[in-house]
Amino acid sequence: MNSINRRTVLAGLGAAGTAGLLAACGKDTPAPPALLSPNGSQVNRVERKRSSTGRVRSLNVTAAPATLDLGGGVRAKSWAFNGQIPGKEVRISAGDTLAAELSNQLPGSTTTSIHWHGISLRSDMDGVPPVTQSPVRAGSQFTYRFVADKPGTYFFHPHVGIQVDRGMYTPLIIEDPKEPLSYDDEWVVVLDDWLDGVTGTPDDVLAELTHHMSSMDMKSTGPASSRRASAPASPSASSGDRASSRFRMSGAASPLLGREAGDVNYPYHLVNGRVATDPDVYSGKPGKRVRLRIINAGADTAYRVVLGGHKLTITHTDGFPVEHEEVDAVLVAMGERYDVLVTLDDGVFPLVALAEGKDVSGMALVRTGSGALPDPAVRPGELDGRTVSADQLRASDAVRLEAKDPDQVVRVKLTGSMGQYDWAINGRRFDMADPTSNPLLVQEGQRVQFDFLNATNMWHPMHLHGHTYQLGDSGPRKDTTIVLPRSKVSVVFDADNPGQWMLHCHNAYHSEAGMMALVAYGA
Repeated sequence: MNSINRRTVLAGLGAAGTAGLLAACGKDTPAPPALLSPNGSQVNRVERKRSSTGRVRSLNVTAAPATLDLGGGVRAKSWAFNGQIPGKEVRISAGDTLAAELSNQLPGSTTTSIHWHGISLRSDMDGVPPVTQSPVRAGSQFTYRFVADKPGTYFFHPHVGIQVDRGMYTPLIIEDPKEPLSYDDEWVVVLDDWLDGVTGTPDDVLAELTHHMSSMDMKSTGPASSRRASAPASPSASSGDRASSRFRMSGAASPLLGREAGDVNYPYHLVNGRVATDPDVYSGKPGKRVRLRIINAGADTAYRVVLGGHKLTITHTDGFPVEHEEVDAVLVAMGERYDVLVTLDDGVFPLVALAEGKDVSGMALVRTGSGALPDPAVRPGELDGRTVSADQLRASDAVRLEAKDPDQVVRVKLTGSMGQYDWAINGRRFDMADPTSNPLLVQEGQRVQFDFLNATNMWHPMHLHGHTYQLGDSGPRKDTTIVLPRSKVSVVFDADNPGQWMLHCHNAYHSEAGMMALVAYGA
């Protein structure tokens, strides 16, 4: 094979695949590739080049058990940052250095971390034990320190086990000192699917999904792809089988997401930490233009978001500007963020986050005048209007990548099934005990193309740490994108942030089951 094709193929295989291919071609099996350290000299070199204001913004974050008031008489025993959900909004300016001390006060020997979702930062501050740091042990502290040079809407959460489905998440807004948008006010809207401390814990959910699904698959005689593991237990099922069906969804389907919409049955869907019967309220004045920063912090649910009686103008996704698009609704997957502008009318209006395919919703209110309170189960007509997802948007000229051929094309095949609950990338389930054994290799300075090939019957929101990729030739700049069942999505990015980075599905249960890979820079 010629040198370009050889490089392209080897880049997508990882270490083990590269060794096997070279052996098959009559080559000696090479030693495992040398990887850049998350805190090596190259990382420090790039950090020094980031545009910095010289200001240091200090932040103290305590992860600890908390009894959370979700409104409407609903109280949940969970874990939270500084005792509330969402955590208190953090705002800094682009170029500021964030110095955030995490204090782990979680019970027993529980370790934790903070991942700064969507931010291009130095690798050793990314918060992924054991890849970029040691886990923060109970009773100890760790200080994250990095320059945050890209403005946008972000948030932070743990990257240990299934902790992301508890109450530990906080919006992080990096303001643009040269903000080009004109508006009167901002409202941060955080969406979440909730069960912790109400019907069980995220660990209970994961245990049911992994153990029960595998048990169901072994008992069945048909092919895995033809079975719905979320089907209710039959009357003849054992009491153990019936008990293990507390959390699984049955019949969740969405034309927008294709086939299965989600795995988990949540009793509540929260907007800014509140249930729909006792909603969060934004108070404003008619005629004012407001920027909504929408963050999906959920673990298993995409939301179709509308503001009753209003059109929304999408201006950004995942922190980066897009060509403005007026819509009725926006589809927001787990880990995605959207900024929209809206000019407020006079009255009381429901902001509804419909749990896509699950036929339930969360709600907040916008009040600019008098009016009756909407029913918590209200379904505004905008939910049936024009709903847009990221693949229908275009990057603004200011952030669109320069057109060029990729230096590397990396095949990222998404594999697994609900029957086996064996979610993986390229057929390999990620092992945190041996995280660097089979990396996807990239080289600094090269244009990289990831081809996401979804071979499953589920949709997956694929999230890349430390980088922002572009959808196709002119699509939006993103760090999280929806890959529909049996489809292909190609994204491109410049390998300009050396270190070691995770690539994973942002369905927390898919990721924890194994749909994760290490993207590593070669030394």
